[in-house]
Amino acid sequence: MTLIETAGRLLPPHFVARLMPVFDRLSTLASATDETSAAQRMAMIAFAIRVCSAAIAFVSQIILARLMGEFEYGIFVFVWVIAIILGNLSCLGFHTAVIRFLPQYRTAGADEAVRGLAITARIFAMLSATLIAGTGIAALHFLGDRIESHYVQPLFVGAFVLPMIALGDVLDGTARANGWPVHALSPTYIIRPLLILAFVAGAIWLGRMADANTAILAALAATYATTLTQFLVVTTRLRRRYPAKRVEIHFRTWLLVAFPIFLIEGFYFMLTNADVIIVGIYLPPEKVAVYFAAAKTMALVHFVYFAVKAAAAQRFSALVSDPDRTALASFARQTVRWTFWPSLLVGGLVIAAGPFLLSLFGPGFQQGHMIMVILFVGIIAKAMIGPGEVLLTMAGELRICATIYAGALATNLALNVTLIPVWGLHGAATATAGAMVIEAGLLHLIIRRRLGIVMFIAASDPARRVGHSAEAG
Repeated sequence: MTLIETAGRLLPPHFVARLMPVFDRLSTLASATDETSAAQRMAMIAFAIRVCSAAIAFVSQIILARLMGEFEYGIFVFVWVIAIILGNLSCLGFHTAVIRFLPQYRTAGADEAVRGLAITARIFAMLSATLIAGTGIAALHFLGDRIESHYVQPLFVGAFVLPMIALGDVLDGTARANGWPVHALSPTYIIRPLLILAFVAGAIWLGRMADANTAILAALAATYATTLTQFLVVTTRLRRRYPAKRVEIHFRTWLLVAFPIFLIEGFYFMLTNADVIIVGIYLPPEKVAVYFAAAKTMALVHFVYFAVKAAAAQRFSALVSDPDRTALASFARQTVRWTFWPSLLVGGLVIAAGPFLLSLFGPGFQQGHMIMVILFVGIIAKAMIGPGEVLLTMAGELRICATIYAGALATNLALNVTLIPVWGLHGAATATAGAMVIEAGLLHLIIRRRLGIVMFIAASDPARRVGHSAEAG
């Protein structure tokens, strides 16, 4: 309100008259207590964080690429992507199961169940990640001679980061389920990349080589520092909000929901990251660097989808229990609009500036512009449907959602293996975009058949159809 009043005094009257509807809308969102406004506030906060994180990630990756060169940078991103994927999969779906159950427990006043869910998810994710890390270290010991020598040491160090990545994902889900988007997103998407960059710069200043080993050690230190701090903050807030003296554990119930979510999100995560790994298997590290730079540049568009997804999950969970699908369908259509139009605008601007943006990574990175164009086709196809997989997940359609992503991932892998040897980096981009188009089409069809909701940017709003029908009657 202070900002709005200050703008009213400083700006010319005709500008104020034009901006007042926007100011009124923002004021309403800031003060309204209904669920939709809360979801919109969370979407706006998540969007703002993702804007900042996209800028930070983009600039930090440029600096790292400049410091290390294409070859060492390609090694680093190959290992770091593998660590992020395995760390996320280590949660086995518990980081999203928290979002599924916690709002319901909070509404029912079951503080003991909330505390039990939070503790169980953390312990389970940490143990699972530690087991996977140990298996990876053993594989490196026995099969290290079959792996390219420049990957062995970074992979060994990267294994130790898995437990903290898994714990961070669970803390992210816990904070999102409580409507704390800043505590959920800022540690992973703002603080961690800044710390990685700072630690790399500090190590080089102290005399270490600017190579992949230095970068992965910096990533290890940054992840531990970020996750442990997030753990303290989220745990303190949970204790204040849910002052239960004991815990209730319904492990079987949570696991039965978490495991299908793991399949869904695991297939999705692999779908969006497998291309980098396959490129690293088939092509040298400098090619991995070019592909990752192009994909990272297009990630400036992805943050729109991520912001809407982060805000919609909790609201979908609350609406699916209502037998009247009108409110759910209307909100689903809103999420499609929130996703598509900003993605189209941001994507067009990024494509136009693509050659310049890629040149910032180094002189050899401009060949990635066509990769960006190809990937944009898949991104827009996904944006036309919005966060459809979130709706299916919260509606309990876990098995069919997992099947969709399994099919899309299988298509992606098959196309990558087929097209990369023929078209190189363009083949990898085509495979990823094609899989995203197939995924979007399947989500649209399944949501329409299973839930009777049309999640498509060209579909009409169900609430408007109901209103027109009432007027006609």
